[in-house]
Amino acid sequence: MTARAERTPAAPAGTPVAAGAAPTAGRLGAGVWVALAIVYVVWGSTYLGIRIAVETMPSFLSAAARFLTAGLLLAGFVAVRHGRAGLRVDLRQLGSAALVGGLLLTGGNGLVVLGETWIPSGLAALLVAAVPLWMVLLTAAGGDRPRPAELGGVLLGLVGLTVLSAPAIGGDIAPAGVIAILCGTLTWASGSFAAKRIRMPGNVLASSAYQMLAGGLGNALIGLLRGEQHGLHPGDISTRSWLALGFLVVFGSLVAFTAYAWLLRSAPLTLVATYAYVNPVVAVLLGRLVLAEPLTGPTLLGGAIVVAGVCLVVSVSRSSARPSARRSAR
Repeated sequence: MTARAERTPAAPAGTPVAAGAAPTAGRLGAGVWVALAIVYVVWGSTYLGIRIAVETMPSFLSAAARFLTAGLLLAGFVAVRHGRAGLRVDLRQLGSAALVGGLLLTGGNGLVVLGETWIPSGLAALLVAAVPLWMVLLTAAGGDRPRPAELGGVLLGLVGLTVLSAPAIGGDIAPAGVIAILCGTLTWASGSFAAKRIRMPGNVLASSAYQMLAGGLGNALIGLLRGEQHGLHPGDISTRSWLALGFLVVFGSLVAFTAYAWLLRSAPLTLVATYAYVNPVVAVLLGRLVLAEPLTGPTLLGGAIVVAGVCLVVSVSRSSARPSARRSAR
């Protein structure tokens, strides 16, 4: 593994070293595991939230409302806590944040929201599990060969997801929804990969705010071009859709997306990518608890295999420092 592959984006002058320091596997702090737990659980529940929101809200405009609101709230928090200096970035950093935000939140999340207007939330969560596969391919294309055990964990996770999704393959599933979500997984993986390679704003909260604002503007533009505003009346939106949108703003964006943006700087990409394995399991369990969906044998078996794959990737990431990380430390 090359030294370049695990190097995080350079921080601007005056930024504390910890904000952009490259992590060493085996010395990952408790914050990494707390942030992972947040992304695992909260993002697993957002599929249900998205599905409820789009019952009476247009897809891209609902995503725009979510990210513009969250971005403004987070930017306001940074301004109050750190003053105008907390939001100060140069043009290169702003462009990087806009690029990553567009890939993650317009191309990635926006297409998932669109896909969920056609297919169930549980299947959407299963399809999003393609993200780690794209990340491994992108990492390999960048000259950073994954460890055999990491690759084995990815493949094991995909086997588990195949078992989970097998009962739905023979059902009446809209191809457009599947294609939209798979395209979204590729753009999301590309944004995650880019965030590890380009110079982002030094303040992770400010960076998240700019990414959400850029992604929200992108979703708004696409929604307007699609004509989603025509015939849209706030009074026609149900209370449960408003509540779902509020949940997505506070927990899905302000809490979980900020945790994810921090993880992209603080943990190995292969470890961060494991959220896409756990999210479907959480989505299935929530379907059982909230919607009384049946918990079948394939669901139990597939979920067990998924967890095994995640454990394998996590154990490799924690075992010992990578050669590239050791070189960076020197």
